[in-house]
Amino acid sequence: MSVRRAAAALLVPLVVAGLTTTATTATAGDGPRALHSLRGPVTDENFYFVMADRFANGDPGNDRGGLADDPLVSGFDPTKKGFYNGGDLAGLRERLDYIQGLGTTSIWLTPSFTNKPVQPEDGPSAGYHGYWITDFTRIDPHLGSNAELAALVDDAHERGMKVYFDIITNHTADVIGYAQGARRPYTSKDVSPYRTASGEVFDDRDVEGAFPALDPATSFPYTPVLDPDERDLKVPAWLNDVTLYHNRGDTTFTGEDSQYGDFFGLDDLFTENPRVVDGMAEIYERWIADFGIDGFRIDTMKHVDDAFWTEFGPRVLRFAREQGKREFFMFGEVFDTTKDYTSHFTTAGRMQAVLDFPFQDAARTFASRGGPTDALGEFFTGDDWYTDADSNVYSLPTFLGNHDMGRFGGFVVADNPGQGDAEWVSRDRLGHELMYFARGNPVIYYGDEQGFTGPGGDQDARQTLFASRVPEYLDDDLLGTDATHAGDNYDRRHPLYRSISRLAEVTAAHPALRDGVQQHRLSSAESGVYAFSRTDRARGREYVVALNNSEAPKTVAIPTYTAGKSYKLVYGTGSGRLSTSRDGTLTVTVPALSTVVYGLNGRIPRSAGAPRISLAPPVPAAESRGRLEVTADVRGSSLYEVSFEARVGGGRWQPVGTDDNAPYRVFHDVSGAAPGTPVEYRAVVLDNAGHTRAAAPVRATVPAPALTIEAPAEGGGVRGTVEVRAVADPERGTHVVRFERSVAGGAWTAVGSDDTSPAYTVFDDLSALDLAPGTPVAYRALLAGGVSSAVRTVRYAGPPAATATVRYHRPAGDYGEWGLHLWGDALDQSVIDQVTWDDPWPVTRIEDGWAVYEIPLADDTTPVNFIMHLPGGDAVPDTREPGGDRSFLPIDTPQVWLRQGDPAVYPQPPGS
Repeated sequence: MSVRRAAAALLVPLVVAGLTTTATTATAGDGPRALHSLRGPVTDENFYFVMADRFANGDPGNDRGGLADDPLVSGFDPTKKGFYNGGDLAGLRERLDYIQGLGTTSIWLTPSFTNKPVQPEDGPSAGYHGYWITDFTRIDPHLGSNAELAALVDDAHERGMKVYFDIITNHTADVIGYAQGARRPYTSKDVSPYRTASGEVFDDRDVEGAFPALDPATSFPYTPVLDPDERDLKVPAWLNDVTLYHNRGDTTFTGEDSQYGDFFGLDDLFTENPRVVDGMAEIYERWIADFGIDGFRIDTMKHVDDAFWTEFGPRVLRFAREQGKREFFMFGEVFDTTKDYTSHFTTAGRMQAVLDFPFQDAARTFASRGGPTDALGEFFTGDDWYTDADSNVYSLPTFLGNHDMGRFGGFVVADNPGQGDAEWVSRDRLGHELMYFARGNPVIYYGDEQGFTGPGGDQDARQTLFASRVPEYLDDDLLGTDATHAGDNYDRRHPLYRSISRLAEVTAAHPALRDGVQQHRLSSAESGVYAFSRTDRARGREYVVALNNSEAPKTVAIPTYTAGKSYKLVYGTGSGRLSTSRDGTLTVTVPALSTVVYGLNGRIPRSAGAPRISLAPPVPAAESRGRLEVTADVRGSSLYEVSFEARVGGGRWQPVGTDDNAPYRVFHDVSGAAPGTPVEYRAVVLDNAGHTRAAAPVRATVPAPALTIEAPAEGGGVRGTVEVRAVADPERGTHVVRFERSVAGGAWTAVGSDDTSPAYTVFDDLSALDLAPGTPVAYRALLAGGVSSAVRTVRYAGPPAATATVRYHRPAGDYGEWGLHLWGDALDQSVIDQVTWDDPWPVTRIEDGWAVYEIPLADDTTPVNFIMHLPGGDAVPDTREPGGDRSFLPIDTPQVWLRQGDPAVYPQPPGS
C-alpha cells in the first residue's frame, strides 16, 4: 500500500461508546472490539517479476562473469537455454521506462547473488537462474556488481518503484559431497537418526536449549566432504561448516525428505539449528541496511520447518522497520493449490503472505479453460483460510504463470489448440483482467506482456526479451504479434502490453478495484459470467466487476448493495450508464471473453442499524484438524465487517481476525493447544454507519489430531520389507505413533512405534510370513486417546516384474515415431543405454488399435519416469503429449494406459 493511503487502513478499534446499547451490543469494556478488516502494508502493488539474465544485456563485458571463454567454465552460452544468455542489471536500468510503462510499482528480481557458474551433474547447466548460490554477499558478476545494484535501486526509488529480492534460506549450491558417493538417495531419520558429536542419538525437533555439537564423521547418515579447493568457497564463512547441513541425500519432495533432503544435490541447510536461523537473518538484514531493498520473495518455503519461519519472519521484518522500511513486505513460495495448507504459513507460520498458487490454478481454469464460473466463486469463498489477526488474503501476490511452471500464454495455447491468435489473446487478456480486478497484488512475469508462450516450465519459460539465439526459443509462436524471438521484444504497442498498462491505469484511478472489499455476486454451473463487487469502505462506492469466460455475449442481472441507483462504465465495452432495479440488481451485457466494470455514482446507503448476528457451533475444519471453523450468520445484505475473538483454556480474549465479506467466518488455529482444551468464541458485526451488534458466545473444544498413512500406496503392491509412514495433523513433538498390521482380514498385531517427526515410520518385514501373491495386508496408525488412521490396504506382490508396459492410443492410429523418453532407477541398463531425447523407446507392437511399449526393468519398486513424444519433439500437443514429466510404479501398476491429449496415467483401460 502506498504511503499516501496507509493512514486509511490502520487497524484501529472503533469507538463504540455512546452507541445505542442492547444486551448484544458490543461495548468498549466487556464485549469484542469491532475492527476494520486489515489492509497490510502492501495491497496495491503491481509487480514485474524478471529474470535478470533474460531481460536486457546492458554490458556485454560481463557476459562471462570474468571467467574463461569456455561455457563449461563461465556458464555463458547464448545458444543454450540452460546457460547464461547475457542479461544483467545494467540492462534493467536502461529499460526502467519500459517496465514502468506497464504500471509497475515493484520490480521483483530472481536471485542475483553469486552462483556456482556450472553444475556438470545438471545437464550440464549453469546458474543463470540464481538458485545455486555460493556467495550471499555479492551480486553475481555475470549480472553486474553491488555498486550496479545500488544504482538500480536508487533509480527505481527515484521513479517511485520498489525493488524486491528473491531470496533462498534452505539451500546453497551443490558443493558438499559424500564419502559414500555423490547425490545419494534420501535416508530417513528412522533408518539413521542424527547423533551428537559424542555419538548420542537425538531428534532435532525435540531439542530444547543449545543445539548439540555435531561431527561430520559420526552425526549424519552420509559423511559430508569438501573438495580441497572448495573448502572456503561459500560466503559468509559459516556456510562452509558441513555440520550445518542435513546431509541425508536427495529429496523425493514427499514426506520427511521434503524438509530434510537435498534438491537435486543442492546442499540443504540444517534450518532447525539456531545458528542457521541467525546466519540467514544476518545475511538478509545486511541487504536491507546497505541497499534499501524493499522486500523479499522467499524460495521453497514449504521445504523448511515452521520454527524457522516463526523466528526468521518477525525478526527480519522488525529489522526492516527499524531501518525505516515501514512497508517492507515478504512473501513465500508455497507450491501448492490447497488453501488450508498455503494459509498455514501466514497464520501459524507468522509470515506476511505467500504467493497465491491456488489463484493461478483457479485463474487458468476460468480464463484459459473456460471452466464453470461456480468454481471461481468457490475459490474466492475459501479466502477466509487466510484471515487472522495480522494478515489476510488482500496482501497475497497473484500470478498467472512463472519461471518454474510455465507461461500463461503457453497454457492458453495448450488449453485451446488450434483456436488461433485472436482467441488466445482474448483469453490471455481475460486472465490478466481477473488478476488485476480481484483481491491481491498482481504479478506480471516478464515477457508475458509481449505474448511469450513456450511449451512448458523451467528452461522452456525463460526466454530473453532481447534477441535470442536459442533454437528452442526461436521455434516459439508469440501471441498478438508477428515478431519472433530472433529480434528484441520491447514493443509498447503490443496488445498485451497496452492491455496491462490500461489495467494498471484503471486500478490506479479507482483504488477500490485493488484493495476494496471484495464480495461474490454471481456465478453458474457452466461457463459464462462471474461477477463480484469491490467497495471503497471509506467512500462507500461500489464497483461491479463482471467477467465472461464464454465465447458468446452474456446478459446477466448482478446483485448490488443499492436499488434504483446509477452506475458508470469505468472499464470495458458496454453502455456508458446503467441503473439498478428495485431489487438492487444491475443488468449487464458482457461481450465474449471480456470484462466490464461499473462504478456506483454516489455511495451505498448508510445502514440504519447493525444487523442481527449469531455464531454457529464451531467445528473442526475438514481439511485441517488444527483449525476450528467459526461462522457468523449475519441477517442483512449491506456492507458489514465481522470481528472474531477467542478465549483458549479460560485465558484472555484474543482477536482471531476480521472478515469483510459474506459468508463471514474464520479458521482459528488451535494446533498449539492440547486436545480437549475448552475454547470460547465471540464476534461483533460492524455496519457501514458505525453501528455494532455482538453475538452470544459459543463454545468448543480443541479436536484430537488426525493420522494419515502416506505409504505404502492404497491398493499397491508390496514385498519383503515394507515402509509404513504416517503423518499427524496437527504435528506435535510429543506424538508417539504406533502401527498395526492385519493379514487377510485377520487380527491386528503390533508392528512398531515411532516418535520422530515430522513423519512417523516403521519397517515391516513380511518375508517371514510366506504370503501368497495377492494376499491383502492392512495397516493402521494409532495415537494415544483412541486416535486411529483410516486403514490402508495393499496386496502382497509376486516375484519382481521384469517388464513394464505402456499402452498408448491415438484415435487416428498415426503412431509413426511416437516413443517414450525414459529415465530412473527402475530401468534396465539396456534401456538407459539406448534412450536419448532424439531417440525415444520405440513401440513394441500395435494391438487392438493401441501402441504397446514393453520396457525392461531392473527394479519394479522405483518409478518409471517418462515423456511421450516424437524424436526431439517438445511442443505440446504436436510433438509431445501433455502432463509434463509423468511416472508410474511398476510394483503397483506394471501396465498403464495413455490417451492422446490426456495428461492422466490410467492404471486400467480408460472407461473400464
